[in-house]
Amino acid sequence: MRIRHVQVDLVPVEAISPPFRWRDGLPGSDGAGVSGILRIQTDDGVEGVVPAIRGRIVADLVERRLREELIGQDPLRREWLWHRLWELDRVEGFPFYVHGLVDAALWDIAGKLVGQPVHQLLGTFRTSIPAYASTVTFSSIEEYLEVIDQCLALGYPAIKLHGWGEVHRDAELCVAVRAHVGDAVPLMYDGSAAFDLPDAVYLGHVLADAGYLWYEEPMREFSITAYKHLAQQVSVPLNVAEVSDGSHMNTADFIAAGCATYVRTSWNYKGGITGAVRVAHVADAFRLRAEVHGPGLIHQHLCMAINNNTYYESLVTSNPVVRESRVDEHGLVHAPSAPGFGFEQLWEQGTAGTLSERVGAINQLRG
Repeated sequence: MRIRHVQVDLVPVEAISPPFRWRDGLPGSDGAGVSGILRIQTDDGVEGVVPAIRGRIVADLVERRLREELIGQDPLRREWLWHRLWELDRVEGFPFYVHGLVDAALWDIAGKLVGQPVHQLLGTFRTSIPAYASTVTFSSIEEYLEVIDQCLALGYPAIKLHGWGEVHRDAELCVAVRAHVGDAVPLMYDGSAAFDLPDAVYLGHVLADAGYLWYEEPMREFSITAYKHLAQQVSVPLNVAEVSDGSHMNTADFIAAGCATYVRTSWNYKGGITGAVRVAHVADAFRLRAEVHGPGLIHQHLCMAINNNTYYESLVTSNPVVRESRVDEHGLVHAPSAPGFGFEQLWEQGTAGTLSERVGAINQLRG
């Protein structure tokens, strides 16, 4: 079996309604635009299908570089092709998600070829997992508390906050939420890289005192030394290496520096399924947790396969809250059963909105 064709179907994307926002300084939900679907087709008629953000960028890279590299290759040689893309990255400087797109499409092919979901190919560790409600940025403490009450009523067992990126205001929010929900509800906080080291230390002390489960990406991840200093000064567990380049290699440096209790892993930022699993294995070797970053079908598979992951991240973008369709009334997400990832089955069932909405929803991962 060989790869015979690679293409990107460009898809107009509707603006998310109602729009949402992240912290101050970051854009929120995208307006209307163009996304895409990467298709890698084999001469046996098996096709790997993965939605692609920034469709025009991916289409350009397929035209200029990737199609010629992939056509004629054995799609089951995922390790070789993963390393080949790593070599090409030295020349192209691929966006994070491009390496992951190709690798994920190859895993989709493998699952369809043997009639198994991808998590089963990876050696399914679990068949269900709790989902935490991951907020976008709301207007006031009062609105956050209103949203959190709705999330708990809908069955979500834990809450993660994306605040305003203002250290004292976010500290006040985090304390208010803990007082509101009590000690039994697991809480996490994501800084979305808003702070410098002094402000990150200040907020870290607040989160420790309030019993937060983890403190995620308070600073940009360019300086591992800054994270090392942060870890030395605060007791709240840090969740690191979310959007740092270098997959498992860079994650290993965060761990070696002593600043990780949790690390982030994902298909779109860590080089597909192959890279995401490598990150998880590196973390597991040090008895750390590798928490899967962001919602979506591919991450649903990873959550079932990675043993040192504890939650599925379910994004809450609106008030009133609409619970994500893959989360049940008990706050659980279950293992997919379709071969490969199963995008086609979801689309055929019409359970995830219009095609443009389904593709465009991946843009929500940017927070």
